[in-house]
Amino acid sequence: MSEAKRRVLELAERHVCPNRVAALRALGIDLVIGRREGYRIWDLDGRELLDFHLNGGVFNLGHRNPEVCDALRAALDELDVGNHHFPSGPRAELAAALAALAPGDLPYAVFAPSGSEAIEVALKTARRATKRRRIVSIQRGYHGQSGLGLAAGDERFSRPFLSEGAPGEFLQVPFNDLAAMEESLRADDVAAVILETIPATCGFPLPAEGYLPGVKALCERHGSVYEADEVQTGLGRTGSMWGVERFGVVPDVLVTGKGLSGGLYPISAALLSPRVAGWLHEDGWGHTSTFGGAELGCRVGQKVLEITARPGVLENVAAVSERLGAGLEDIRSRHADWLLEVRRCGVVMGLRFAHERGAMWMAKHLYEAGLWAMFAGFDPSVLQFKAGLLVDADYCDEALARFEDGLRRCVTALRG
Repeated sequence: MSEAKRRVLELAERHVCPNRVAALRALGIDLVIGRREGYRIWDLDGRELLDFHLNGGVFNLGHRNPEVCDALRAALDELDVGNHHFPSGPRAELAAALAALAPGDLPYAVFAPSGSEAIEVALKTARRATKRRRIVSIQRGYHGQSGLGLAAGDERFSRPFLSEGAPGEFLQVPFNDLAAMEESLRADDVAAVILETIPATCGFPLPAEGYLPGVKALCERHGSVYEADEVQTGLGRTGSMWGVERFGVVPDVLVTGKGLSGGLYPISAALLSPRVAGWLHEDGWGHTSTFGGAELGCRVGQKVLEITARPGVLENVAAVSERLGAGLEDIRSRHADWLLEVRRCGVVMGLRFAHERGAMWMAKHLYEAGLWAMFAGFDPSVLQFKAGLLVDADYCDEALARFEDGLRRCVTALRG
């Protein structure tokens, strides 16, 4: 290990994230990212890795995408973060671009610097619109690390910080269980149902046929707001611009983030329907965020949307999905006792292994084989396997070869 890498690890363990450094070290993972380009990253020691984590989709368009970098450089010649109290050209233009691409009628955008804050906007918007307090989400869901979103997520993160909310205020029901969802809404006292279109942190289980439209119908029947958390599944990752479009759902609120930043400038947004956006007309200071809709970030977001919406990009996502899916199923056929399931919707993929910690072990051996992918936080039997939107066939084939190498290393180690 180089002295530069050793020093970063020591400082991180001392000052930033001691348990995380220790936990990864126990797995045999000592990654400190140095150079990064496209869909490849290099450790400070020079080890090259194919990036199949993408920081949850932040790097949809690759690390340091040249066009997005150019957009940010050009913006720096004339802009800064701006002032959130006043109308802004870049902010207005990005909002209009989002409205034009949104599913259904979502003409309003409230900007934030992170997905967590945008979720906060979405949930308090639903409370204001319905005059109700209760929030329904799914078990093992994840909606950020602050406030209402933290309380709506799994207690793994909320309970240690005493942030579960008041008794009965937040309710989690099983995913893909329409009967449980109907029971939770029966009293007509729920402000919002918030769902990740394909829940990421519990391993990307796919919605059952009719589940999401069924939830939307229940929300309409009981006067609740349907909120789509598309922080990870939006911006082309499912093969449609928005994941809900794959499942025939038009939400009342849609939250986007991560990839909107281009990996260069933090920005997110809650897109609101006229049904819930009344407060924007009633109180212009109902929600303010100093860095929400920073003008530099808006220019980056515009370029991200332009690239993602280009002819051929979603077609490439479909081709990549098919190539990787076929390759993974071929590998699974030869290792069916270890790789149990390939979950796939576009380039949103979850790979389930035959041990409750199987994906944690796979992450270590894939790291050794030159591919970085992360296990699902709420189900470490599942590996999140996330390709970028713009990868080509050669990259897919190289990734499949490295994946099978890592899988063999893992199986050999377990047998030993």
